[in-house]
Amino acid sequence: MIGARLRAAALQATRSPAFDSVARAGERVAPIRRGRLVVLTWHRVDDPARTDSLNPSLVSAVPSAFASQVRLIADRFRPVALEDVLEAFDGGRRLPPRSVLLTFDDAYRDFATEAWPVLRRAGVPATLFVPTAYPDSGIGFWWDRIHHAIVATQRRKAVDSPVGLLELGTAEQRAASARAAHRALRQRSPDEISAIVDRLVDELSPPPAARAVLDWDELRSLDRDGVTLAPHSRTHPYLDRLEPVEAEEEVAGSIADLRREVRPPLPAFAYPHGADRRPAADAVRRAGTVVAFTTERGGADPSVSDPLHVNRVNVGGRAGLGLLRLQLAWAPALRVAPEAGRSDGEPAATSR
Repeated sequence: MIGARLRAAALQATRSPAFDSVARAGERVAPIRRGRLVVLTWHRVDDPARTDSLNPSLVSAVPSAFASQVRLIADRFRPVALEDVLEAFDGGRRLPPRSVLLTFDDAYRDFATEAWPVLRRAGVPATLFVPTAYPDSGIGFWWDRIHHAIVATQRRKAVDSPVGLLELGTAEQRAASARAAHRALRQRSPDEISAIVDRLVDELSPPPAARAVLDWDELRSLDRDGVTLAPHSRTHPYLDRLEPVEAEEEVAGSIADLRREVRPPLPAFAYPHGADRRPAADAVRRAGTVVAFTTERGGADPSVSDPLHVNRVNVGGRAGLGLLRLQLAWAPALRVAPEAGRSDGEPAATSR
């Protein structure tokens, strides 16, 4: 609890004018190296108060903050497209200095309503990683379903659940119970998660939740408008907790879904939850993927980085613009040694 409070205070400090001055100074002295790359990732761009049926921890930025982030990237850095990154990893033309690839995971609807209009006006390319079982399914992600079930239930008596006692008496208790349930479920297997969430949704009987994921018509429209769509598995499991055949079905299935519904995707993939160990990496390699992105924080260098374990910098919803400025400036200088051994699922010397 103390650690969480300290982290929250530190993140709050990154919003101060003093920190922004430090960040600007840090950017000025950062090394500029041709060929290096920062890959940023967002999940949701929205106001959590407008979509309280969804897990607020997935909000990477409110719309006003996102607009400021895009202005910073467009003005001070070199946004590149996924095609440019693939070419660089394939031994083609080196990326220009201060290159940044913008990626978005999970295909939430707010990408189309909030993020993409800002990006399009700024002329900044983006890649949207799609978990392909969800468009048109009417089913939400498990972390949103459990959040909605707990915070929206009319029940006020505590529930003794497989993930602990869920206190439901007040709004604050329900929010705390939803956070605790999310943390506990993350440790379970995909089958356990599904069974527990189904059971609790049935028991708590929340009202229907709004559709959270873009449907295929909306995704096709974004594709026509210039958004790069890429696979993110089918059902967004922890791929490294699956049997090899199941992992392969998730990876190959998501590629096939995009090919059928939109067009053949570029040979790129984002590991759900960043889980890039076996059998995930093996499945991605067998699917013909050229570049796969994890959630390891740091920069990348296509000339030396393992292309199936490319670092990304997660954009956090509580951090200020100054922190993003520092991460963009300094991430290319960090963690870009060859990821030896990672392609067979073993940790590299530079990992963790």
